[in-house]
Amino acid sequence: MTAILDQLRTAPRSMLGKLSGDDDETRRPLPVSGMLAAVFTLGVGLAALTTLTLVGWIAAPRGTLGTGLPGVFRTAAQLWLAAHHAGFAIPSGRVGLLPLGLMFLPAVLLYRAGRWMARDADLRLRLPARLPKNSPREQAGARRRAQLVLVAQAGVSLAAPYALLAGLIALVASNEITQPFIGEALLSHFLLAFLAGSLATARMIGPWRVMLRLLPERVRALTVGTAVATALLLVAGFVLVLLAVALNFRQVEELSDVLSPGFVGGVLLALLQLLYVLNAVVWAFSYIAGPGFAIGADTLVAPTGVQLGTVPSLPLLGALPESGPVPAWMMAVVAVPFAAGAVAGVMVARISPSPSYEAAPLWGFLTGVSTGLVAGVLAALSGGPIGGGRLATVGPSPWEVALSVALEVGVAAGISAGVTNLLLLNKRARVPLDKAAAPVRKAGAALAKAASRVGLAESDPRPLPGHWMDATEADTQEIPVIRDDWQDEHASAEAETLAQARPRPQGPPPAARPPRKDIVDESDDRGGHVIYVDPYAWDRD
Repeated sequence: MTAILDQLRTAPRSMLGKLSGDDDETRRPLPVSGMLAAVFTLGVGLAALTTLTLVGWIAAPRGTLGTGLPGVFRTAAQLWLAAHHAGFAIPSGRVGLLPLGLMFLPAVLLYRAGRWMARDADLRLRLPARLPKNSPREQAGARRRAQLVLVAQAGVSLAAPYALLAGLIALVASNEITQPFIGEALLSHFLLAFLAGSLATARMIGPWRVMLRLLPERVRALTVGTAVATALLLVAGFVLVLLAVALNFRQVEELSDVLSPGFVGGVLLALLQLLYVLNAVVWAFSYIAGPGFAIGADTLVAPTGVQLGTVPSLPLLGALPESGPVPAWMMAVVAVPFAAGAVAGVMVARISPSPSYEAAPLWGFLTGVSTGLVAGVLAALSGGPIGGGRLATVGPSPWEVALSVALEVGVAAGISAGVTNLLLLNKRARVPLDKAAAPVRKAGAALAKAASRVGLAESDPRPLPGHWMDATEADTQEIPVIRDDWQDEHASAEAETLAQARPRPQGPPPAARPPRKDIVDESDDRGGHVIYVDPYAWDRD
């Protein structure tokens, strides 16, 4: 798809470049680039799903996927809507249990289309220029806000036409049995395209670590802590799913043999289960968090116990435990959210240390709250009804999962963030001045060594003189020497006073003594102003 989009991008430019040499005139507006990216994303996605549906239509019995190619295309359009988690209405109720794994296809296509849109509209040239080092904080904040505005504009430019085209697909995919919800289709397509387009545009600014710098420091720490806690919970859920499949592998095989789908049907069935693995992972970390999940009305799979009824004939569901009490060692999984919260709290405190001791636990608890919100959204997306009757309740309860994760992760993150922040502040306070200045001295020595190698330093390795004069004057001018027989001004004044008080001797006056040349008269300012120099300044430095 990228090659096709690049050809569409370069062909009109090459034609317009012959007419005008101005690059600004050949640049497409951002909304036009977003519309082209949305059209090609839908085209490539529908083409891929139509091919997959056609293979299933050939292998399946006639009438299963509709009559003829129009029925195949409607089924592919319904799969495309399901990939964006847009539900359907059927005569017996509503279908909301949709595979989360199928969402990767439009997400990847939208991200690639967003990168192409950013290049086609030359968004890199529209970004604010880089500021020099040590710029004022106000200028850095204004530049960050301008970047965020441009990222949001790019996301809307891709999401708006993408959602409108999704509404048309929802109208085309409607038939007598399934009727897509147009409102859900518009909202889900807009949100997914906005997120993918915004991330793709922000990626044009720089690497992922540079993208995080677009956020303020506190928000950045909160985002990283939430991502770390959520990722740890998902990894723990995935490990639990693998363990459950390994322990109940015989039941999974029996359900697969009962279906006997054949070779092509077996491949499609394996692909369908692979798409539902992410749903199972979310159910598993809901189990770890405590509330668990349901497979039908009046059922529950939780660490406190398992109560099941008749489950759908999906081989992956054969990994569910049997009804009854849960082994005591399984209660150990409840400690995983606390461990994830502890790690997230350490990350929050290290990214943004708090000068006040009471602020760090608060930000750690807020990390748990945001993690609970993310967990609640994932729980809502992973479950949903399958028609009416007892299968109207399938999956975890979103509000129960959100509340449990927020409390468990928040308490652990608050404690770990407070302890980590306290250790960081005490460590900074204990660092002595000479150790803090050691890197500066080491850097200065390295610079002096490099300068001597290239000939920028003094060739004379002698140390500077240890007196108050300049090094260049020390070689040409002597230091004044004060003799032992010299008296200070106080002694001279006392001698003159005593001499005036004594009677003057009779006789000729004594001959005048010649002036002393070895004494510097600091009070003589006939040659200019007097400069007083501290001879001990060098020793103090």
